[in-house]
Amino acid sequence: MSFEVRTISEAEFGDWQRARRVGFLRPPVVPDEEIADRLPHTDLSRTFGVFDRGRVVATFQSYGQRVSTVGGADLAADAVTGVTVSPTHRRRGLLGRMMEADLAAAKERGDACATLIAAEYPIYGRFGFGVASWTTVWAVDVTRAGFDRHRPGPGAGAGDEGGRIDLSDGAEIRKLGPDLHRRVAARRAGVTDRTARGWDIGTGNAYTPDPWTEPFYAVYRSESGEAEGFVAYTADDKWSDAKQPVNTASVRDLLAVTPAAERALWRYVCSIDWIQRVKSGNRAPDDMLPLLLPDPRAAQVLTHADMLWLRVLDVAKVFEPRTYATEGALVLDVRDAAGFAGGRYLLEAGPEGASVTATAAPADLVLDVADLAPLAFGDESVVRLVALGRIEEAAAGAAARADLLLRTSLRPWSMDIF
Repeated sequence: MSFEVRTISEAEFGDWQRARRVGFLRPPVVPDEEIADRLPHTDLSRTFGVFDRGRVVATFQSYGQRVSTVGGADLAADAVTGVTVSPTHRRRGLLGRMMEADLAAAKERGDACATLIAAEYPIYGRFGFGVASWTTVWAVDVTRAGFDRHRPGPGAGAGDEGGRIDLSDGAEIRKLGPDLHRRVAARRAGVTDRTARGWDIGTGNAYTPDPWTEPFYAVYRSESGEAEGFVAYTADDKWSDAKQPVNTASVRDLLAVTPAAERALWRYVCSIDWIQRVKSGNRAPDDMLPLLLPDPRAAQVLTHADMLWLRVLDVAKVFEPRTYATEGALVLDVRDAAGFAGGRYLLEAGPEGASVTATAAPADLVLDVADLAPLAFGDESVVRLVALGRIEEAAAGAAARADLLLRTSLRPWSMDIF
């Protein structure tokens, strides 16, 4: 059977949205308000559909994104989202046809990489994507955490004296948030950018198809009065039969640009009256939260899973902008069935910068393009990947040398689903 794969027109946007909802098992009804809200912010030239006798049976969308790399520079990325195939048309190669067209266009534009958040793990490796960051969600039993609940705020721990926490609102967060977010991205790889529209949606200042619950906001300010972080959280309203509060605070967002701010904001959330449990939201796996608690066992891991998937399109554009703590050189033989990033490359790097050039020198490491993803932001051990059989160590000791060069002191953090 022949299917038509192409970008959609404005008139087809409503049908495309309905097909997208079907794929994500959402009710297949799209309010006119949602179409009117989304359409002006949709690049139809990057919105693909597969048509079967005029009906949209698969969806795919991308947009321009910036993602931080090690050292604070950012990369131009092709962010892939809205990927669905209707249950009547699975296993017919429709995703592959849309992905091929989109990645080819991204390569032509000069994007360094493509990114996505995968609903299912096994899907995207065959297109050259690999996991670049992981996420962890904790639930903290605050009755066991060990904080002195009589001293809940700044000043309760060393190094935080002089700061303060103020309650805030969405309007102030829309003003303070973008700068704080950029400063966090300068410290952590894997942070995807947030647009003004993203901040509006995240603070309830834009249309959302789902009911909006206004969160509580709190801002941490240093002794000088500078905003250094904020937290947004919601709370339920549950009481036991013994008339005791058993409420949970769910953190939607917590950004901090200094350790003092981060410590103070976590202490604040874990010390609110009536709150017995705190859900952390998506955090980096090496977040300070568990070890910040006097009793780290009070933090239970609810989720530990892959987060940002990365598809390298240009090896030089991904590995040259990042920083390296030590000097070293590696010859990487990259295999890429799609032909976007394959080749043999000499990476020469150090604290003063890096260069990536084509070379005919013998390879140190041989790997599939998908396995560049966990190395790009320094999150994974090459020694481990060699042991797993995912990377071939062509030169003795190359894996250990690669770890010294590529791994970072902070793991990447991708906080947002897109």
